[in-house]
Amino acid sequence: MLSDEFAAAPEHFYARLRERTPVHYEPAIDSYFLSRHQDVKRVLTDHDAFTTEMFQVRAEPVMRGRVLAQMTGAEHTAKRKIVVRGFTGSALQDQIRAIHTNAAELMAPFLPQGRVDLVNDFGKPFAVHAALDVLGLDRADWQQVAGWHAGVAEFVTSLALTPERRRHCLDCAERLDAYLAPVIRQRRSRPGEDLISKLCTAEFDGVTMTDRDVTALIINVLIAAAEPADKTIALLFKHLIDHPGQMAQVRRDPDLLAAAIAETLRFTPPVRLIPRQTQESAVFAGTTVPAGATVFCMIGAANRDPDAFADPDAFDIHRPDLGTARSFTAAAQHLAFGAGLHQCVGAAFARAEIETVAALLLPLLDEVRYSPGFRYRETGLYTRGPVSLPLDFTPVHASGTRRG
Repeated sequence: MLSDEFAAAPEHFYARLRERTPVHYEPAIDSYFLSRHQDVKRVLTDHDAFTTEMFQVRAEPVMRGRVLAQMTGAEHTAKRKIVVRGFTGSALQDQIRAIHTNAAELMAPFLPQGRVDLVNDFGKPFAVHAALDVLGLDRADWQQVAGWHAGVAEFVTSLALTPERRRHCLDCAERLDAYLAPVIRQRRSRPGEDLISKLCTAEFDGVTMTDRDVTALIINVLIAAAEPADKTIALLFKHLIDHPGQMAQVRRDPDLLAAAIAETLRFTPPVRLIPRQTQESAVFAGTTVPAGATVFCMIGAANRDPDAFADPDAFDIHRPDLGTARSFTAAAQHLAFGAGLHQCVGAAFARAEIETVAALLLPLLDEVRYSPGFRYRETGLYTRGPVSLPLDFTPVHASGTRRG
């Protein structure tokens, strides 16, 4: 797992892991890696046997408090509902309008040029803008917040940190905390319709949340909303460019777009690892994992398990075993959003966000193709996505007409 070869192309190892060592132990980080769909789903859905206690070490120091994944029972139910309300109903409709405007503004300067890096020019700023809009934070601060967010995300998603990188990540968390403190004070006294205001005014067991509770949930939402979005948008276009027949079908029939997004999430999930801790010893494929051990669920490998999906290494938006309608719900067969109690709270938002952006971009990026000389590369073990995705397309005049 920690080799350069695995980092370069984890998909090349998935079948071998599932078939030969479905319980793979990494002594350097004293952790177990599970690659079969049935084992991963078992861990993610049995939250009594496989807990989230490791987040005390993996997340709390930079989240500045407990995150949703650490909560259970009535507390988890109540606080999850508060967050979910910020991503559904009329709130979601308002966000879709903001997402469309935001995406159009970001893309506008590149249309006359006929060239854009979908990751660095568009995806990364868009994802942070969208998260800030949901929270009600100033979009003008996006670069500053993005820098702090990157440090927090690095802490949560790294399998091994040097002391220097650890200090950097903790410094980012402190700066983000300091930035949020006056915002929380202001929203407590003058709440609006944004998610931070909802967190500040919500009650749990008759008691409002502390500033620490609110800060942790804000950072939780910021990472959950921003981290996968830019990766999924870029990966969606990569797969459609690589499969021109399916690209043509999606262009002709916009109803296929949701299936293309769902298949992108299955084929190349942006979150590749989800950690849990064993309460008691557990047996997988004849191998005993001891109590108190850290177990990493390999989402990428599980999503390509032939016991769960036919011809799993093929990208196919028409696959009958995916089920587009359920792919963004708790009934999803793929595990890109996790599963069980701690399934991603923003799944509906993610679908609306990526569908809105893709529906806007597809007609604008006519004859879209990779820029000359481009060599594709992905990075990341915990979360994974393209380093860049420079694309050429038919330029569009400011009037909306195409050149030539």
